Order: sequence, then structure tokens, then C-alpha cells
Amino acid sequence: MENKKWYKKGLRDGIPIGLGYFAVSFTLGIVAKKAGLTAFQTFLATALTNASAGGYAGFTAIAEHSTYIDVALTMLIVNARYLLMSAALSQKLAPNTPLRHRALVAFDVTDEIFGISVAVEGTLNPYYNYGAMTVAIPGWSLGAALGVLSGNILPNNLVSALGVGLYGMFLAIVIPPARKSKIIASIVIISMVLSFALTKIPLLNGMSSGLRVIVLTVVIALAAAILFPQKEDENAK
Repeated sequence: MENKKWYKKGLRDGIPIGLGYFAVSFTLGIVAKKAGLTAFQTFLATALTNASAGGYAGFTAIAEHSTYIDVALTMLIVNARYLLMSAALSQKLAPNTPLRHRALVAFDVTDEIFGISVAVEGTLNPYYNYGAMTVAIPGWSLGAALGVLSGNILPNNLVSALGVGLYGMFLAIVIPPARKSKIIASIVIISMVLSFALTKIPLLNGMSSGLRVIVLTVVIALAAAILFPQKEDENAK
């Protein structure tokens, strides 16, 4: 009964997340369509990789015919923050939580699900996450699949216009923290400049987008960590 109660609570809290995912992933489906994926392939890919930035990076790499290694490394690096989120959530689970439950919870750690999970008072019951995942994963995958289907029906000009919506989502993610921190704002600007430069500099402009993301992410993140380290009290806040 206790697990059922937590599942229902997670299901209720996950409904707004699922609806939001459905709207956002629609434009991700447009990107997948441009990469040549079918609606089923897109549904399966987004169900197994419930990540916006990771999905966009992966579909872009596929569109540019990147190698399997490039795609795998791109996804690993772009989604690396979920490793930290999973480690944080593991501390909220009861010490005797079986490995199978830990693995299932880690399967769908997204920014939003992580947010509602860490907000739970006391010990986290895995069934709370299962409830949220029940609506979050289908919302994300169905929205993306419908984006592909719509891309096959709608005029090309409208498809291109809808594709801009995903960039709006990224701006909504980046701008708030950038407004609060000059360091983050500077890093974002530097990332944009260097990304553009790598497409123009001879010998480097032939680099695939997947490899470009890998190089820039590792180099800029490492430089920022060395030059602007956060103190323990800042991390706690």
C-alpha cells in the first residue's frame, strides 16, 4: 500500500512534466525527421534517451553521418550531468534499496524529475519516480514521434519554422543562470564564439558537429573548473 501511495503521488507530480515534455519534444521530432529517422525510430530513441540536449546532439550527429563512436561520445559528454544527479539521488534512497530499483530510478533521471525527487521530504521511495516516469517518458516520446509525422505532412517552410522552437527551449535553459552569474554568461558567449570559429578555421572546419561538441565541452568545462572553482559552501547553496 505504501508503494502504491508513492506511485500515485509521483504520477500526479509528473503530469505537468509529461505535458511540458510533449510540447518541447515535438520540435525535437522535427530535428529527427530532418536527420532521416522514422516516427518509430524517433519514438524508440527518445524513450531510451529522455534528454533534450542529448537528443538534439545525437540527431544532429546522425544527420551529419557521424561515426558510431562520435555519436556515443557526444551523448556521453552532453548527458554527463545526469551521472551527478543519479549519484545525488542515490543518497536519498534507503540504504537497503535493491540494485534493481536503483538502476530503474537512474534510467530516467532528467532535470525535472530530479527536481521533484530531491524536493521529497525524507527518504525517497523509488515508486515515486516510477509514477513520474509513467507520464514523463510517453509524453516525451509521443511528442517527438508526432513531430516526425507532422514533418512529413507540413510544408517545408513550416517545418523549418517549428524547428526554431527547440532553440527557444535552450535559451530558456541558459538565460536565467546566465543573468545571475557573469561567469556563466561569459562561458556561454565563449562557447558560441569558439563553436562558430571551428566551422571557419581551415583544417578544423571539417570537424563533425559531434566531435566539435565533444572537444568544446571538455576544453571549456575543464578551463572553467580550473579558473573559477566553486567553494563547498557555494555548492551547498
